[in-house]
Amino acid sequence: MDGRGSCENLKNYIVIASDHAGFSLKEHLKKVLVNLGYEVKDLGTYTSQSVDYPDYASMLAGGVSRGEYPRGILVCGTGIGMCMVANKFRGVRAALCWDEYTAKVSRTHNDSNVLCLGGRVLSFEEAEKILKIWLREKFEGGRHARRLEKLKAIERSMEKWVNG
Repeated sequence: MDGRGSCENLKNYIVIASDHAGFSLKEHLKKVLVNLGYEVKDLGTYTSQSVDYPDYASMLAGGVSRGEYPRGILVCGTGIGMCMVANKFRGVRAALCWDEYTAKVSRTHNDSNVLCLGGRVLSFEEAEKILKIWLREKFEGGRHARRLEKLKAIERSMEKWVNG
């Protein structure tokens, strides 16, 4: 791995994290992932006691950004807060998915590498369907690759702007 490159040797490895509002759904999804043959690393939280979602989202997104994890899953009450934090990290393309279609296009068109879900707005069954589609779908490339290159250029220009 080159720090931001592919994690092909970690193809069946996935990292997951949640805050208290996403804890129950995270625990359910961990079982689903194991049953699908994934090795799962849980970054917390480990109880349903109140915690701050930015702490968990930044741990996971930072690892994806550095190339330590190929893909990740974040769960909070709605998925919105986790998604906002994750997308602050270079190279992270976090997608808030709420149905099968958004899960599919987040991968095929946007090559998302972090799936964000809402534990208070999705049933276990809905979340499981979304997860399976997100894991199965592959990036289509083509015109979508051109758009991702533009996204990367924006990231680079923002770093220059921020760093002077």
